Amino acid sequence: MSNLSSIYDTLKIDDNDFEQFEARAIDVIRNHVGTDKVLLALSGGVDSSVCAALLAKAIPGKLHCIFVDHGLMRKNEGDMIEKAFSTHDLKLVRINAEVRFLKRLCGVTDPEEKRKIIGEEFIRVFEEGAKELSGDFYLAQGTIRADVTESGTKGSPLVKSHHNVGGLPDTMNFKGLVEPLRTLMKSEVRTLGRQLGLAPEYTERQPFPGPGLAVRCIGELTKEKLDILREADAIFCQEIEASDVRPGQYFAALTDMRSVGIINNARAYGYILALRAVKTIDFITAEYIHIPHSLLSNISSRITGEIPEISRVVYDITDKPPATIEWE
Repeated sequence: MSNLSSIYDTLKIDDNDFEQFEARAIDVIRNHVGTDKVLLALSGGVDSSVCAALLAKAIPGKLHCIFVDHGLMRKNEGDMIEKAFSTHDLKLVRINAEVRFLKRLCGVTDPEEKRKIIGEEFIRVFEEGAKELSGDFYLAQGTIRADVTESGTKGSPLVKSHHNVGGLPDTMNFKGLVEPLRTLMKSEVRTLGRQLGLAPEYTERQPFPGPGLAVRCIGELTKEKLDILREADAIFCQEIEASDVRPGQYFAALTDMRSVGIINNARAYGYILALRAVKTIDFITAEYIHIPHSLLSNISSRITGEIPEISRVVYDITDKPPATIEWE
């Protein structure tokens, strides 16, 4: 598949004029796609949701969305995404591919290899899903500027490969790429989404990486470890959302280390869980959030009390740079 992303590199926001950007983006999309249909990777995140809204407006009736449930989502997230988008004016198909992804990732510990395997498998699942549909399709992606920059394209140094940039295979059974958001910062994507009329549950949602929990579960991936992480992450999110703390992004990461602990007056040897919460404008730089110790204490008590597989909780106080927001 020839890479036509340069078409969308011409889209810029001039003088903070989002109406003009929207109009120009719609023209570019229509001229590029013509009478063909578009297949979008819809994850329910900010980027793919805004991309879906823009495409639906540009090419109504031609947008098909596939939600690939790779088994790397947060707790109950797959069901929530399916329910939320089932009421929208688009054609949505959910593919449950957890077993397939975990099989491909078995024994893999290197984060770059994880990302590239997930990216390639993601596209293959899309190709197979597209075969069930008649006609030729373009592949749409919610790629934004940070994805392009961090993946080391256009002379930038590689930070980490994003599945929609560095993980794309050389040969794909699609006519081309549709990436109307690839020149926008995350804050600009949110503004565009609000202009397009998306609900706050989409425009204000905190980012979630394409590889999902695969890059928040350090080391080899197993369903058991992912389930542990899902539960811990849900508790952390519940406590943050019920507090006055407002990070730009927050999540739990399950390390591949174990630590001695005490559960029911007996020795335990459980996982070390790391918590991450940052504030940022563009997601290219970020500062860690100063969470009150009382709140951190309550979060730690809940996690270790409700999840026996975790014996210790730590809080990440590293800015970006030198760290990235994600752990892998």
